[in-house]
Amino acid sequence: MSETSVNGQTIRSTEFWEDASCCVAGDANGLAYIEGGGSYVLFQTSGSTGQAKWIALRKEALLLSARAVNTWLDVDAGSVWGLALPIGHVGGFGVVARSYVAGCGFSEYEGKWDAVRFAEWMESKAVTHVSLVPTQVHDLLAAGLKGGPSLRAVVVGGGRLANKVGQVARDAGWPVLASFGMTEACSQVATQRMDSLDRLYADCPLELLPIWDLEQTEEGLLRLRGETLFAGTVEGGKYHVREGEWFTTSDRVAVSGRAIVPLGRADTMVKVMGELVDVEAVERHFMEVAAGRVPEGGFAVVALPDGRREHELVGVFEGEEVAICVEDYNRQVPGVERIERWCVVAVFPRAELGKIRKGELREEVIDRS
Repeated sequence: MSETSVNGQTIRSTEFWEDASCCVAGDANGLAYIEGGGSYVLFQTSGSTGQAKWIALRKEALLLSARAVNTWLDVDAGSVWGLALPIGHVGGFGVVARSYVAGCGFSEYEGKWDAVRFAEWMESKAVTHVSLVPTQVHDLLAAGLKGGPSLRAVVVGGGRLANKVGQVARDAGWPVLASFGMTEACSQVATQRMDSLDRLYADCPLELLPIWDLEQTEEGLLRLRGETLFAGTVEGGKYHVREGEWFTTSDRVAVSGRAIVPLGRADTMVKVMGELVDVEAVERHFMEVAAGRVPEGGFAVVALPDGRREHELVGVFEGEEVAICVEDYNRQVPGVERIERWCVVAVFPRAELGKIRKGELREEVIDRS
């Protein structure tokens, strides 16, 4: 059994969950605990802007979320949750909590990520459920690896897995389920049902877990209400209590009943020549055009202020440019969505799960301009 722990206490123990003190998941970086304590776990998040803050989640909320996810994914005492994400991220921490509340098996993948070694570990431990990010799924497919016979669900979060890639994964024995979540919600908000594995993969719409109520603002932003919402935040060394029942996210969504289609974050929208352009949508479209020529995660777009166009879309390649892809992409899109120029950086600044830190990348591009 893994001894995954926080502050010296094993997370898969009653002692940890009944301890009323505040603790920090991952590297505290000198962060002081919330004054007066409280049964919270603190998670650091930077969002897409790169501005770090800490989210305080109640332990009982983490357990409630864990039970809801287990029920949704048909987890029982005979299941085995596999941990392949860092516990400093709520997605990884949630896996440990789910194994604890289910009283089921648990195994932790240790060491540096390696797709071949990961697949061997999964099969040797008879893992039934695991959470991964899209980059990990891409690595498994690129290595030609097949999912093992015990595997029942691979929850994919932290980004969207394209429909074509998702279906290839399912055909290779990786039962991928698209999900949408956030630190403020103790992990999962909306996830595909297990019976969707009998149909062709589609990354949306996604059905909300029963623990959530939703609303949509006039601007199209998702609002959530539920007992697993965060308790507060720590910013500038001070704890701020969350106010009100509802939390307005920065995520744009389309809503149909209790199903949502994520449309990207509001802070990825910029004005170009008077028209709103979604930078994330530009990235996705570019990668569709560049499929097979640019590695997954090897390209990003940043928007910089421009006196004439309001914003200029700048393409950034990691390691090596593929200029022909920019030319192919620009021929297919309207002028406001075109990539005006591009550059190359050696390595993208990334968060723990591989997500590009757009704020830092933007500053690097500005310094090069």
